[in-house]
Amino acid sequence: MGRVTERRRTIRIRDGAVSARPDTLVAEEPMEIRLNGKPLAITMRTPGDDFALAVGFLVSEGVISSPSQVRSIVYCAGATDEGSNTYNVVDVQLAPDVPLPDITLERNVYTTSSCGLCGKASLDAVRTTAHFPIDDSPPVRIAPALLAGLPDRLRAAQQVFDRTGGLHAAALFSPEGELVDIREDVGRHNAVDKLVGRALQEGRLPLSRSILLVSGRASFELVQKAVMAGIPVLAAVSAPSSLAVDLAVETGLTLVGFLRGSNMNVYAGDERIALGTGV
Repeated sequence: MGRVTERRRTIRIRDGAVSARPDTLVAEEPMEIRLNGKPLAITMRTPGDDFALAVGFLVSEGVISSPSQVRSIVYCAGATDEGSNTYNVVDVQLAPDVPLPDITLERNVYTTSSCGLCGKASLDAVRTTAHFPIDDSPPVRIAPALLAGLPDRLRAAQQVFDRTGGLHAAALFSPEGELVDIREDVGRHNAVDKLVGRALQEGRLPLSRSILLVSGRASFELVQKAVMAGIPVLAAVSAPSSLAVDLAVETGLTLVGFLRGSNMNVYAGDERIALGTGV
């Protein structure tokens, strides 16, 4: 199985001084996801939690919603001339009663480490019907001060980032601010899929009492993944896109951006944020 980090020779220039030394880089390798033996998607990911990544992707695509719908997950023989296992091809076998999605060239998804859904044929294809409509009854209620402390906790838990400086992270927190799970990956959408996949494997979906925090921006795809997992609150340390805000409003998701220290912008679902008077 591929490693999370790799070493490469680099030339360092510091204040005019030149030296050669090895540097630790985050690993990036392609992973093909097959569904009942047929190719479905290829994603560029950091090796690790590959089975969780695969089933989390299937949750995000609306294919599955419970662990009982997955019969097996295995690594397949790779694309080498000898047919050896590269650990870069994962086949998910669904239970017999689970409907298969329409796997066509138009529908087939190629995902990169920066964009998980660029291969979608149209916006309508992305608006998948959620198995878990957001239903946090009684509603999650979060103080801004609690949200303000989460990025530092996320950063403190990023073990691989400390060695490479090249990974995104996604974390699940309880409404009380307890860190439930964290995953790192070269792509933030993969990190979220790994979180959701682990939750499915452990029978914790829907994540209706959770806060999802992501490094970087909040794109449409990340809002979609949060909605598909039933997560009521998504916070990002950077900006959301206009389409991300539109989808959050449409689905009832609370979307927070530019979460930096005590500063933040609430773009949708402000009823879950314990705001002071005068708003």
